[in-house]
Amino acid sequence: MRLLIACLSTALIALPASAGDRSGEEVFTNTCRECHGDGKHNAPVFGNRQQWGKLVREGLNDLVPAALAGLRQMPPKGGNPELSDMEVARAVVYMANAGGGRFAEPTSADVQRWRKKADARRKP
Repeated sequence: MRLLIACLSTALIALPASAGDRSGEEVFTNTCRECHGDGKHNAPVFGNRQQWGKLVREGLNDLVPAALAGLRQMPPKGGNPELSDMEVARAVVYMANAGGGRFAEPTSADVQRWRKKADARRKP
């Protein structure tokens, strides 16, 4: 029985995270790094405190809705519509914190508020 539990535990650990469960680092690595890794399309480069400084000061109430709705050359959700709003928020927090921010893990209430702001940005 212990062997069965150990095998099942190992198998569960090896499974990829389901939608909605990915960490900010995972989302960055699989989606955001395309542009934020090297500054493609003038995106602020991951970890560059100078480039992220102004954005960090603006705060998550501007950053996350922009990432959800898209901004300039960045498409909504960084071009990955499979991401949940929470995953996008986690990725923004991850990148902003690497650029000098000190933001906490987003809550469901935060994400709902940011989704409303993102939707308002897209309306003509």
